[in-house]
Amino acid sequence: MRRLDQIILIATFLAFSWLAMQVVHELGHVVGAWLTKAEVMKVALHPCIISRTDIGHNPHPSVVVWAGPIVGAILPVFVFLVAKVCRCPGVYLFRFFAGFCLIANGAYIAFGPGDGGADTGVMMQHGSPRWLMVLFGILTAPLGLYLWHGQGEHFGLAEAQGNVSRQAAIVSALLLVGIVVAEVVINGT
Repeated sequence: MRRLDQIILIATFLAFSWLAMQVVHELGHVVGAWLTKAEVMKVALHPCIISRTDIGHNPHPSVVVWAGPIVGAILPVFVFLVAKVCRCPGVYLFRFFAGFCLIANGAYIAFGPGDGGADTGVMMQHGSPRWLMVLFGILTAPLGLYLWHGQGEHFGLAEAQGNVSRQAAIVSALLLVGIVVAEVVINGT
């Protein structure tokens, strides 16, 4: 039973982290659009797609496009720090998610394609140099790895030999189900 709890915790929290990272990233684009009076046409979030925010009138495209990865990296770290200060149970889940968001956003901006509709293509189209995008990745991804360092025991790795909190596994599974249902209901296809 202990290995089943470990598998549930790891599998569901990885999947939840991927979907929730996209939500926070797109929230950044929406906040950037709102601050610059850009028009948000649609936010596409669904478990079966890569998320995107479609923008209409956009007087400051660089601000809107950079807001996605910046908010997507900073907001989860802030939430983790608040959870740590408040001594929330399961704070390691907040820490893992913050690290996940830092790594995902950093790798995406540092190594993403320079053409097409991806954020990195839009950044380059509007004057962001590749070195700045790589610098973003150099600053964020290692910090994410740092947050992950030493967290394996909470996920049943190494000395923990598969022992994890059953409560954390249940919460993780419920979080995943919740975000999947919300995305399917809200975004449909």
